Amino acid sequence: MGDSGKPLFQELGLLESEYDRVVKLMGREPTDPELVMFSLMWSEHCSYKHSKPLLKGFPTTGKRVVMGPGENAGAVDVGDGLAIVFKVESHNHPSAVEPFEGAATGVGGIVRDIIAVGAKPIALLDSLRFGPLSSQRSRFLFRRAVEGIGHYGNCIGIPNVGGEVQFDDRYEDSCLVNAMCVGIVPQDRILSCAAKGIGNRLVLIGNRTGRDGIGGASVLASAELGDDDADKRPSVQVGDPFTERKLIDCCMAMSEAGLLVALQDLGAAGLTSAASEMASRGGVGLAIDLDRVPLREQGLAPGEVLVSESQERMLAIVEPGTVQAVKDMAERFELDATDIGEVTGTGELEALWRGEEVVRIPSLYLTDDVPFYDVPQDAAPANQPIDIHTVPEATDLAAAWLSLMSDPNVASKRWIFQQYDQLVGAGTVRRPGGDAGVVLIPGTNRAIAVTLDCAEWHCELDPRAGGQASVLEAARNVACTGALPIASTDCLNFANPEKGSTGWRLAEAIGGMAEALTAIDAPIVSGNVSLYNESPRGPIFPTPVVGIVGLLEDASKSVGAAFGRHGDQILLVGYGEPRLDASRQLGRCEGLPPAPDLAKEQALITLLVTAAEKGLMESAHDVSEGGFAVALAESCINGDIGADVTIPKGRRADEAMFGEGGGRVIISCHPDNVAAIQGLATGGITATVIGEVGGDDVLVTIGGSTTQVPRSQLREVWEGAIPQALEA
Repeated sequence: MGDSGKPLFQELGLLESEYDRVVKLMGREPTDPELVMFSLMWSEHCSYKHSKPLLKGFPTTGKRVVMGPGENAGAVDVGDGLAIVFKVESHNHPSAVEPFEGAATGVGGIVRDIIAVGAKPIALLDSLRFGPLSSQRSRFLFRRAVEGIGHYGNCIGIPNVGGEVQFDDRYEDSCLVNAMCVGIVPQDRILSCAAKGIGNRLVLIGNRTGRDGIGGASVLASAELGDDDADKRPSVQVGDPFTERKLIDCCMAMSEAGLLVALQDLGAAGLTSAASEMASRGGVGLAIDLDRVPLREQGLAPGEVLVSESQERMLAIVEPGTVQAVKDMAERFELDATDIGEVTGTGELEALWRGEEVVRIPSLYLTDDVPFYDVPQDAAPANQPIDIHTVPEATDLAAAWLSLMSDPNVASKRWIFQQYDQLVGAGTVRRPGGDAGVVLIPGTNRAIAVTLDCAEWHCELDPRAGGQASVLEAARNVACTGALPIASTDCLNFANPEKGSTGWRLAEAIGGMAEALTAIDAPIVSGNVSLYNESPRGPIFPTPVVGIVGLLEDASKSVGAAFGRHGDQILLVGYGEPRLDASRQLGRCEGLPPAPDLAKEQALITLLVTAAEKGLMESAHDVSEGGFAVALAESCINGDIGADVTIPKGRRADEAMFGEGGGRVIISCHPDNVAAIQGLATGGITATVIGEVGGDDVLVTIGGSTTQVPRSQLREVWEGAIPQALEA
């Protein structure tokens, strides 16, 4: 029995039916350490037991895919024998409990996933969701999470080149912190996590093992948060970025020297997860002597050593003859490297403690024999488009424009990214603040563009179309820089899949994402699922964050979002009519946003990429939140120049200005290039000249009436919104 008087398996979060399954598989009662291992490996966070069946619908193969889902990170071919490696993961629940350490160790964990593949990290991004900044709690979580991300990323010397943040009541008690890392590796040096070679040694590299983080990520991320969140603070891991920097350099040196057979990060569930995944993937067994594991503190029980989530640790498989070389190299970087066991042919995970066997589990029981569940798919009632006549019309468009620019969801995110080192490593071509970050591929003249995006309001109202929209928003942002989208990663942040219509929304969003990813030929190569983002206050919005990586064959031809020259022509390129449904101007998640047109989106991407390759564009900026007026203002502010445009009125002037939906991009170009860009507009895409760059003010004429706002005034409210909200 556990301390509460309940059976231990219940205290550990296992259902009675799951415990019975363990006993049946084992043919006996499990030892306490074994039961702890099962409880964590069969948790939602480690096993995806409610989502894995649905993930099979994603496209995961393609001509550039070198390594798809199943390893620490995915890899895609970018030429010259090089691969870009990337993945996004969540650290939501830990960040809600202890935002600084939760967010910081989220960065550390995703970086170790990249180095586990043998890659050198070259870029970081983050996707964040918090409650409104009018809330003291949300201001605290937001400030501390951003500080944690900045502290860890800056200390390890990896540039943060992009991301996104949103604020909404639905995230008040369940904030989201998703981190993405991108790395580069020669394809012939890609490492697998699969253990192999009977008799090879198991070497633990990095920090010593302590009690911090025991059951942290796996337990916190597998249940809803309640009013006792503060009591869970000891379960949040504590990061040490300076050790992480040494670990990055050490693992890179070992990989270059050919010392590593396989490598795995110790993340959620610690040594248990790393060892069982390495063994099961390699079809071998692993024997571990827990007495050899270097400890930071005394008195740890064997189960605690096995599941500790202490940070900055890697597990390596090395040949017996290279163990000393591995130890010597680790010593050069002031790290521990300890031989703790060996590869066996039993297929079992074995552990000794003080000379006695405390664990003997076939590794497949922990990884492949997880009980998977079909989530209920009870559809929510269908939503209908708003009746625009019921929405009060904004008659003072200038005032509405300034008000919208001061919404923290629309406003400049400079307060965030100015806390991050964006240039370390000297590879950053396009910094945060544009449509996507652009980073050089080391040793080449090519570059990658990377971004994270999500359309959560759309996903709430129409999850299939919202899943498509999340993918296509990210793809358009990458294409605006001139990069061709080539692959993707995702982090599916949802509420409790066993309640309400969450399971249906999860399935529908995945279906929509798969359709869009197939249409643009950007397969999923890695990803993460975070469920149970729910509190007594209610569930979060369905938030399937999508990371897209695009390839630029010539880094010098990358395109920014800022207007540049007086006299440049401004074109509105794309398709679709703006609507106020679920728009920032409407200010609430209501109505039915227009569904994307997949064929036209692909045609738009092709136009943008081709125009960049031909050097036809001065700038390109996606029309998204806040609609046309916000995108226009941002291009003016970032370029420190005005513009004068005329656009169709549509149903209403305020809808034309601030409506959202469709795939639309604002392009500026030299007048001589207008015809060439228009000649690229095929497949239902239009490219219409609407005005020109110049002056100090931003003017928009609709139906013969002109709205004029000084650029300086737009800049003031746009850049001041978040800092002012944080001063409250």
